[in-house]
Amino acid sequence: MTDWLFQLLAAYGVPILACVTFASCLCVPVPSSLLMITGGAFTATGDLTLASVALGAFAGAVLGDQAGYQLGRSSGQWIDEKMAHRPKRQQLFTRAREFTLNRGGPGIFLTCWLFAPLGPYANLAAGASRMNWLTFTLWGLAGEVVWVGLYVGLGRAFAENIELGAQVASQALGFLAALGLTIFLGVWLMRVIRRQNSRED
Repeated sequence: MTDWLFQLLAAYGVPILACVTFASCLCVPVPSSLLMITGGAFTATGDLTLASVALGAFAGAVLGDQAGYQLGRSSGQWIDEKMAHRPKRQQLFTRAREFTLNRGGPGIFLTCWLFAPLGPYANLAAGASRMNWLTFTLWGLAGEVVWVGLYVGLGRAFAENIELGAQVASQALGFLAALGLTIFLGVWLMRVIRRQNSRED
């Protein structure tokens, strides 16, 4: 499937990239990040323009986010029933819903790029939980800017070695996720210590 998508990207350009990023935001298992890296590489060779690749990927992602949100808002119970028959997806959906409910808008921002596997499920969860649409949209826009900019930029920078660009992206996101988790645990631990100290006083 991946080779087929690469061939379509080479033949039809930006519309295919927009369709793939749109589909990825609706839980369709497509290699959107790798395709954005490839699109970025094409901009370095002059086959595509940087602006068109970035805007196409961004537009597809934003429209996919909005479609997922509206689907979750209108069909939350139906989604729960469907997920019940798919344990792996149900687990992702549950994690995304907890993450979104606990962190609100910043959670949406992080699931767009740092915790991307949760992103499509976070869109559904945000709609199902009736998160404010403007909050969802603004944080989602910011997250998609980072997601698209990161992968298209890496593709352009590593045009001669796309696999290395994908590896760098994976390692960078892994490092940022670990750093974020460390900061979160540090803040949580400080709060626990403060509560214990206040109780003793």
